[in-house]
Amino acid sequence: MATFTTSDGLTLYYEDEGDGLPILCLPGLTRTTADFEYVTPRLAGNRVIRMDYRGRGRSEFDPTWENYNVQVEGRDVMELLAHLGLDKAAILGTSRGGIIAMGLAALAKDHLLGVALNDIGPALDPKGIDFILVYLGRNPAAKTHAEAAAALQHVFSDFRDVPPERWLREAQKNYTETENGLQITYDPKLRDAVEQEREKPMPDLWPFFDAMDGLPLACIRGANSGLFTQETLSEMQKRRPDMFAAVVPDRGHVPFLDEPEAVSALHRWVEAMK
Repeated sequence: MATFTTSDGLTLYYEDEGDGLPILCLPGLTRTTADFEYVTPRLAGNRVIRMDYRGRGRSEFDPTWENYNVQVEGRDVMELLAHLGLDKAAILGTSRGGIIAMGLAALAKDHLLGVALNDIGPALDPKGIDFILVYLGRNPAAKTHAEAAAALQHVFSDFRDVPPERWLREAQKNYTETENGLQITYDPKLRDAVEQEREKPMPDLWPFFDAMDGLPLACIRGANSGLFTQETLSEMQKRRPDMFAAVVPDRGHVPFLDEPEAVSALHRWVEAMK
C-alpha cells in the first residue's frame, strides 16, 4: 500500500500506475481513489495518480476536523507531488477536487500542466449543497450493499439508464459492510467541517477559474446536475472558448467519466498537453 506523510504528520494513501503524462485524479468531497476506476482504463498511455484525502478511504483521519478544508487538502496535493518527485502534473478534479485544482491554479500555477473539471465550476447551486448535507457524515439505513444499491438508484433519480451492477459497485465503493450494517468510508467529522464553512459567505471563485488562463482546460457536466448549472458552464465557455466542454446526458452530480462524451473531452484535453 503506497502512502506518504504530510508535513503535519498524517499518513495519506495514494495509487500510482502507468507511464507518460502525469494525471493526478482528485475525488469529490466524500469519495476515494475508487471513484476513478471507470476512467483509468480510458487514460491508458498516461501516468495516472489517485489519492485519498485526509480522513477519507485508506488515509488517516485528522484529529483536528477543521483541517478538512480545501486549503489544507491543496497543501496535501502539493506534498504528494513533491513526494513523487513531480514538479508538474495535470489534474482531473471531480467536484471538491476541481475546486482544489482551481485554487492551485491561483497559488501554484507553475506546477500544473492542465486541469479537467468534473461537474464543478466557480459557482455552486445552493440546492445541490443542501442535497449533499442530507446524507453527509451519516451511515445509511441500508444494511447490505444490495440494499444500498437499490436505495441509490431511487435517491439519485437524476441518473438514468444506469445498470444495476453499476449501482452495486457504487455501494461497494462508498460503504463498508459490517455486522452492524453499512459504514461510510470517511470521517463523520467531515460534516462538521462543511457546516462550519457553510456559515461563512460563499467565496467568489471566478478569479480562481480565470487563474487557469493558458492551461489546457476541460469541463464535463452532468446534464441533470443539481450542483453545477448550465448557466455556469456557459459563462465558463465565454471566458474560455478553447475549453473542451462536454455535457453528459442522463447524469447528475457527478458523471462516472466513462461515458462517451466525457471520454472524448478528456482525450482532447490530454492531446492538448502533449
